[in-house]
Amino acid sequence: MKKREFLKIAGLGTLGIAGAKAEVEDAPSIVAPPEKKQVFNMSGYAAPKIDVVRMGYIGMGNRGSGAIKRIVHLSSVQVKGVADIVPEKADNARKFLTEAGHSPDAYSGSPDAWKKLCEREDIDLIYICTPWALHTPMALYAMEQGKHVATEIPAATTVEDCWKLVETSERTKKHCMMLENCCYDFFELLTLNMARQRFFGEIVHVEGAYIHDIFESLFQKDKRYDLWRLKENQRNGNLYPMHGLGPVAQILDINRGDKMDYLVSMSSNDYMLQAKANELAAKDPDFKKYAGKSYRGNMNTTTIKTSKGKTIMLQHDVSSPRPYSRLHLISGTKGAAQKYPLPEDGVQGRISHGHEWVNAEEFKLIEEKYKPEIVKRVGELAKKVGGHGGMDFLMDWRLIDCLRNGLPLDQDVYDAASWSVISPLTEWSVANRSNSIDIPDFTRGAWKKNTPVDIALKEGGNTEVKS
Repeated sequence: MKKREFLKIAGLGTLGIAGAKAEVEDAPSIVAPPEKKQVFNMSGYAAPKIDVVRMGYIGMGNRGSGAIKRIVHLSSVQVKGVADIVPEKADNARKFLTEAGHSPDAYSGSPDAWKKLCEREDIDLIYICTPWALHTPMALYAMEQGKHVATEIPAATTVEDCWKLVETSERTKKHCMMLENCCYDFFELLTLNMARQRFFGEIVHVEGAYIHDIFESLFQKDKRYDLWRLKENQRNGNLYPMHGLGPVAQILDINRGDKMDYLVSMSSNDYMLQAKANELAAKDPDFKKYAGKSYRGNMNTTTIKTSKGKTIMLQHDVSSPRPYSRLHLISGTKGAAQKYPLPEDGVQGRISHGHEWVNAEEFKLIEEKYKPEIVKRVGELAKKVGGHGGMDFLMDWRLIDCLRNGLPLDQDVYDAASWSVISPLTEWSVANRSNSIDIPDFTRGAWKKNTPVDIALKEGGNTEVKS
């Protein structure tokens, strides 16, 4: 029975479960996919090989400046251009890359300067590191210009934009990868390989999170251009689910054998953001427009059910003074694993066959037995290059290696859309007394036949790393 029919029969139609009938009735229109068939299946798609990947970067802030420092360690790559709305940042990036042996042009001076970079015919891949609201329009424009796209997270902040990314990628046959670096962290890769080899048996439940105290930085004008992230935090839901969700979604073969079906979401009250904005507004006129505004609750907890009956729990809190955690818990019929809180005995995480975690000696044996191929090949080099302990470099190396060898990407546009769409759906659920809401199937049924991500590196793996 449809929800609105139930409300009518139960006599609740005039009140609505969340106190507003219109909001409840709006749920189907929020998630309903366009009445179209899949144009082309981008899952498992191998684009033509690119011997030397020619790149352009948009956004030279925190993430962008780190990205160009990693890319200079990869062979078979040419950086052709960089763009940033701040001329000094674009020029500094150009100078750094020139000294590293590249010959990029710098694009700046106007909000649309980045478009000229996307329009160049000598670029294969656009790498986007801008504020969240710009990710979708930049990715769409780049794909329309015939470029593959790698975008920082989230790929989109609305359901509509998620569908736009999917449909554009399918129509242009251009990759649209979300740069979810946590999928390439060492323990996450280890547990993915263990899950593939049935160490955990049948996976029953997984957990992920982004618990990271960045409270003060949200108000620092020199760290966030135009305080963009503080503005984003006026939305109330799980605004950043991807770091926790991405790795466990791959473990569950989401979009490749299973799919996320529906979610429910609940937020605590905001106990810090509005108070801080009000405090700063009394001393700094720049913050007056933020005073008295509503902000997301400190902690958001979201639960998801998959079509095959698995459950996912996600949490988000970037305000409270807590130790960093992404949880990363896997629970199966034969064993379990958990990464956070980080152990003190030097191992990456915890592994269990039953009631207790295995000791450090047994962990090392398991770690050696299930070490992923990508870690065997470039893991130590990645740690030296850096980027969140090496996972950023592993992500970049794998992306370039797939493009060079004409291999499917580990993360496709359906992953970008389904992992990003959690945010707007949690906003709806929070606003509607934690009612459940369906999660769109961006594969339009193809998930039933799509094959899991290749982690054996049977092909490729030949992209060289410079010293």
